[in-house]
Order: sequence, then structure tokens, then C-alpha cells
Amino acid sequence: MDVDTRLLRSFVAVAEEGGVTRAAERLFVSQPALTKQIKQLESRLGTPLFTRSRAGMTLTGPGRVLAERAPGLLAGWDAALRETRRAAGRAARVLRVGFLASAANEATPRIVAEFARRRPGWRADMRQAAWSNPTAGLAAGDVDVALLRLPFPGQEALRVEELFAEPRCVALAAGHPLAARESIDFRELWDEPFVAAPAETGPWRDHWLAVDERDGRAVRVGAVTDQPDEWLSAIANGYGVALAPASAARFYARPGVVYRAVRGVGPSRVGVAWAVGDDADPVVRDFVRCCLDVGGG
Repeated sequence: MDVDTRLLRSFVAVAEEGGVTRAAERLFVSQPALTKQIKQLESRLGTPLFTRSRAGMTLTGPGRVLAERAPGLLAGWDAALRETRRAAGRAARVLRVGFLASAANEATPRIVAEFARRRPGWRADMRQAAWSNPTAGLAAGDVDVALLRLPFPGQEALRVEELFAEPRCVALAAGHPLAARESIDFRELWDEPFVAAPAETGPWRDHWLAVDERDGRAVRVGAVTDQPDEWLSAIANGYGVALAPASAARFYARPGVVYRAVRGVGPSRVGVAWAVGDDADPVVRDFVRCCLDVGGG
């Protein structure tokens, strides 16, 4: 009998969190999708793994046995997968670099050029990720190093070096009443609908909604998007406003959308991140050094 490792990861998350809600946030999936995965795993194993109640989900006897074994199995599989992918990249002299939109800035071509100078014959393979993947594939081992917006979920489990910080601004439809202003106080936006990242991204979404800087005021969500083009369209069509790094005015200029300075919110930070186990990898170290030397904003 084959069991998808994705189902095991879902099981472990629910077992550790004691319920579907927080586990779904941790895995960046919807609650219905996660519930379906757990039922699928139970069907394949032919036994219930949880008892459900209003208080949450409690492991059954068979569930406790699996909960003891599954983390070790997954850790071993992840390590084998990372090593295999890394070996393939090293054989081809390719460093896989994940990045989120706008985390790779004007300095990125210089970083790549400096890496090529330090590592003749090597290539940095740049791979853009959706906002629903705030580590740009690093947490899953799909990339060797990543340029990311800080903070991001799971940051404490990775090595991170901050490269620069920049103010956050607000993106509005050109016809919005506040668009004529040069600077806007964030309090004036509290009752506006916002264009948000998917709910599954948890703290990432909260940061870009400035949840902690609203004095407890609830956020109105006018649209949910996962890609820059969708985000821009939602703003231009008046579905909501959105906080953005100040550099978005350069990277994502488009008719119908304006960017204005906003007071009362903290900055956005960009960093380079890599796995703890790669501290001794000379190729990763060289790329990180390139970022630190030429990657400031």
C-alpha cells in the first residue's frame, strides 16, 4: 500500500496542532482540503486516526502509533530528497534560488553576476514563487537559497540575513478619493476593503494587512489574490487597497493604480535565507556573501 507523503504531513500537522484550523494555517491549505486529506489517509490505512469533538481532534490508539513514527519517516524522506536534488544541481553546476515578487530587486542582476564571477561555470537558476509560498520553496527543499520578504512563516527554522528595509506604501485605484493625496495616514485606511493574500498564509497575510497596527480594528477583505497581476487588477478595479513595499511603485507600475506614502505602519524588510543544514555548503555561502556585498536596497 502506497501512502502519499503529503497525507502524512497533513496528519502530523493536525496531530501536533490538535485541530484542523491551525494545522491548515501552518500548511497553507484550506480547512476543507486538509479535512479531506485526513479522511483519505484514514481510508487508505483502514482505521480512524482521530476522534472528533467540539474541543478538537484527539488521536486514537492507531493514530498515536503513527504520530510517533511519521515525523521520523518524513524527516528521513526530506533529507534524502534534498540531498538528491542538491546533488543534481551540483552536478549541473546550478544553484536553485527562489524568490518572491519584489524581494528580488534592482540589485539581483548584480548579485547573479557576482556569483558567476566567484563561481565560474555555475549558474543561479532564479525561480519565482507565488505569495501562497512565502519561503519560495525553501522550506520544502525545492530551492537552495531564497530572497524573501520578512517576516515569513517558518522563519525561525531557517538561517536569515537581512539585506535592507524600505517603507511600506499603499496602492490604490487611480480614482480612489485618497489617490489625490501625496501621503495618507494609515488610520484613514482602516475601514477600506483590502486586497489580501490567501488566508492560508497566516502571519504573512497579517503583516501585509498590518493587523498589529490597527488598534484591534477588524480588517475588511475585498479580494484575495496570489500573484502580482491579479493583485494589480483587483486594486485597479476598485475591489480594495493594499499595502506594498515602496519599490512596488517601480516594479509594478500600471495604468489605473497609484502608490502613495502611508504613515503609521512599519517598514518591509528583504532578506536572504537558507536551510540550517546548509551552513557549511560553500556554494550557498558564496551566494549569501554576494547578497550581503551587493544586495542592499
